[in-house]
Amino acid sequence: MKKGTLKQILLITDGCSNKGENPAATAALAYQQGISVNVIGIMEDDQTEQPEGFQEVEEIAMSGGGVSQIVYKQSLSQTVQTVTQQAMTQTIQGFVNKELKQILGSEQSMEDIEPEKRGEIMEVVEDMGETCDLEVLVMVDTSASMHNKLPTVKEALIDLSVSLNARIGRNRFCIYSFPGRRTEIQKVFDWSPKLDSISTVFPKLTSGGITPTGPAIREAIYQFSRKSVLRSFEDEDEQGTEEAWN
Repeated sequence: MKKGTLKQILLITDGCSNKGENPAATAALAYQQGISVNVIGIMEDDQTEQPEGFQEVEEIAMSGGGVSQIVYKQSLSQTVQTVTQQAMTQTIQGFVNKELKQILGSEQSMEDIEPEKRGEIMEVVEDMGETCDLEVLVMVDTSASMHNKLPTVKEALIDLSVSLNARIGRNRFCIYSFPGRRTEIQKVFDWSPKLDSISTVFPKLTSGGITPTGPAIREAIYQFSRKSVLRSFEDEDEQGTEEAWN
């Protein structure tokens, strides 16, 4: 079974979008292109009720085939890791279920398989979760209300990098903030296997302005396409170098 590369957008926000297209619609577009969209809504530690805007968090994740979670700021680090892992497992299970339907027929599902065989299949899912390649594009809402949450976001992302780099599979991360100064999103940290160097980047982030979540997700989809093109050029360069040596 081909492991391939799992692609995720991880959106970290504290409220609803207020400019541009419906973010749930752009999340659905990402999902159609093989990118799951996961959303974490951050609440202040002293908040007792979820703001109305957090319904959008669930809608975006549902349309994007991903996982959503509302969390207090103090619990953000653990939640970022959990949501990323859950999304990986969910995506892989989707692949496995699709292949099973081709083998068993559309009338049968995982629940119809005897428990022992089902356990073996879940072991395959866990193994793929450890060995597949993972690309995560993190989108951080830097609208005005996120100002005091950014240090917590930074620490959570560093912890995520440390946790995921214990896997066998290759990891690649990048970080974009939105809104950007002149565009919908702004690159904070380019594709890299580790996020530990973001400590030098985050203090430069400024917060303020609107929350164009829908347009930001659309731009994030483009960044995955751009990365695929760049990677194909890199592969061609490596192949050319190998041929030159042979």
